[in-house]
Amino acid sequence: MPLLIIGATGTLGRQIVRQALNEGYSVRCIVRNIRKASFLREWGAELVYGDLSIPDSLPESFKGITAVIDASTGRPTDNLNVKDIDWEGKIALLQAAKVAKVKRFIFFSILNSEKFSYIPLMKLKSKFEFILQNSGVPYTIFQLSGFFQGLIGQYALPVLEQQPIYVIKEAKSMPVAYMDTEDIAKFCIKSLEIEETENASFKLGNPNALQSLDIIKICETLSGQTALSNQLPVLSVKLSRQFTNFFQWTWNIADRLSFIEIFSGKENFSVDYKVLESVFKIDKNELLTLDNYFSQYFERILTKLKDLNYSQSQTVKQKDLTF
Repeated sequence: MPLLIIGATGTLGRQIVRQALNEGYSVRCIVRNIRKASFLREWGAELVYGDLSIPDSLPESFKGITAVIDASTGRPTDNLNVKDIDWEGKIALLQAAKVAKVKRFIFFSILNSEKFSYIPLMKLKSKFEFILQNSGVPYTIFQLSGFFQGLIGQYALPVLEQQPIYVIKEAKSMPVAYMDTEDIAKFCIKSLEIEETENASFKLGNPNALQSLDIIKICETLSGQTALSNQLPVLSVKLSRQFTNFFQWTWNIADRLSFIEIFSGKENFSVDYKVLESVFKIDKNELLTLDNYFSQYFERILTKLKDLNYSQSQTVKQKDLTF
């Protein structure tokens, strides 16, 4: 089954490419920059040029393709607006998939996106879910809460660098089912082999959902540092989000503020793992926990810091000996 993967250079996309190749699939990746994506070719994937903001660049990539896996999404660092990628780009992909008569279109959405229509990214994800479900193209939708990898910049680095971690002051946050991207990739590729996953949506996440304070505590324990929490009034976050939401070119900023707001709110972002286990037959003990993920991260960082400090002290000693 030849696969076409979009967003292959991203945090999740590259794990999907690796997992697909490991499982023996033929993989083609649509990329905007062939040079920057050369590592995917080294792994064994075929690279073709394509740009979601240029619909005419997409159809050629679908020749001979059986299934499409769309792991692309707008990023705060992109020059393009989130609408260019997460709406117009998705519609162009779906049209090309329909013409090519693909047997499966796998799409990654956001858990509870239908409940937060005031957030551009959430609204676009929810709208595309509806369009895909009614397109006639066989689909599988995974609704995600978030990645372990995204927690590095949000929690781990600020703790190490003694920078503030922003949390909502008035709210007691609900647990969030963050998951490692490698585990998400396992579910994604396995869904291609399971009949029950066709034309179905799944809330996908780690069974061990965590609150912000739980994550901060893990970082403090593993780093030996005390976190500096900066508590933001919920009203100021809402006002800032509403202001930046007013301008299309600040939608990415608005989304970042919104996720601080909603993940610190009362909405449930956990998952029922029994449903996933019954369909995918992946035992929860096979999944990476956040404790183990952060443990590996802090071990690497602290080892590098020790080596750096040792190297600096040796340099100082050598300089002292020369005088």
